Amino acid sequence: MEKIDCAVIGAGVVGLAIARALAMAGREVVILESENAIGTQTSARNSEVIHAGITYAPGALKGRLCVAGKAALYDYCTELGIGHRRIGKLIVATQESELADLHKYIELGAAHGVNDLRLLGANEARAMEPEVLCVGALHSPSTGIVDSHALMLSYLGDAERHGATLALQSPVTGGAADDDGVALEVGGPESMRIHCRTVVNAAGLGAQRVAKAIAGMPAEQVPTLYYAIGHYFSLARKSPFNHLVYPTGRDGALRAHVTLDLGGQCKFGPDLSWRDGVDYRFDASREAAFYDAIRRYYPGLQDGDLQPGYTGIRPRLAGPGSSLHNTATDFVIQDSTQHGIQGLVNLFGMESPGLTSSLAIGDYVVERMMATA
Repeated sequence: MEKIDCAVIGAGVVGLAIARALAMAGREVVILESENAIGTQTSARNSEVIHAGITYAPGALKGRLCVAGKAALYDYCTELGIGHRRIGKLIVATQESELADLHKYIELGAAHGVNDLRLLGANEARAMEPEVLCVGALHSPSTGIVDSHALMLSYLGDAERHGATLALQSPVTGGAADDDGVALEVGGPESMRIHCRTVVNAAGLGAQRVAKAIAGMPAEQVPTLYYAIGHYFSLARKSPFNHLVYPTGRDGALRAHVTLDLGGQCKFGPDLSWRDGVDYRFDASREAAFYDAIRRYYPGLQDGDLQPGYTGIRPRLAGPGSSLHNTATDFVIQDSTQHGIQGLVNLFGMESPGLTSSLAIGDYVVERMMATA
């Protein structure tokens, strides 16, 4: 059985960022990806938003890593010329009863050191976004967008320049912990068994499956996975928006946000519903609900303006009825101090803001590994 220093399972944006951080710290790294390309699941089916860090419960790991990751990501993209724009976001209240929600975001942001938020009156908001109807808004200037695929390619390039190796079509099918690390069973065209001093399970939607396949991993330490699907509809004409626009009340089932890509294409979403597994089928019947939700703040939306876009699935750790501000939806990053297996790090619930936080997550994992070595 071949012996290696470190295996990172999963080549999404989080796994690649961790592999990069480990390789740059001098570790020998092999990245094991079950698909035939990098970043084909959660990392490829999201809003590509650089989040400010204003929606997470005080003390949440999401908030801490989002704010640190945001700063690092802007610096990284600027230095390497990766496509991104700090376009800002408006969170809009469409009725008086929602104005209190805007203060909630200020409080949540302040808890994580985000102090650049500004309350706007209806006229100020309309000056920034003439098509938006609201009674007040909150401006988040540090929110932005990024080319997620270019970012992942850059992370991979950094890792490979420091000696890391990528193995595609290499699903982890089993494993067993011992005193010296973890032995992994790797399937695919060239199945193999490898013994790893360190294993980082960053398999995203597959993280729970991988953890359960490792003999010796306590079952009670593997949280339940809920498959949260979100639909996106595209605007079938030129975008009237210059910023991202989010309505208040993010805990509702329909989140008809305005997001923009670097080409200026406008899309609305994601909403929130639940699937029993990885199932990306688009439910066109949700269109009417999107029209109703969007017209609350964008009354200029005309019949026929929406066209089906795509879906994405978030690996949630709390199911229907859970709040995004609830710590039950926080990232879970486990090491031996939680599950007792030396050399194994599990990452569960790596949904948004995983992309924003990716560089900070990489650094955090390396720090945890050094502290428990």
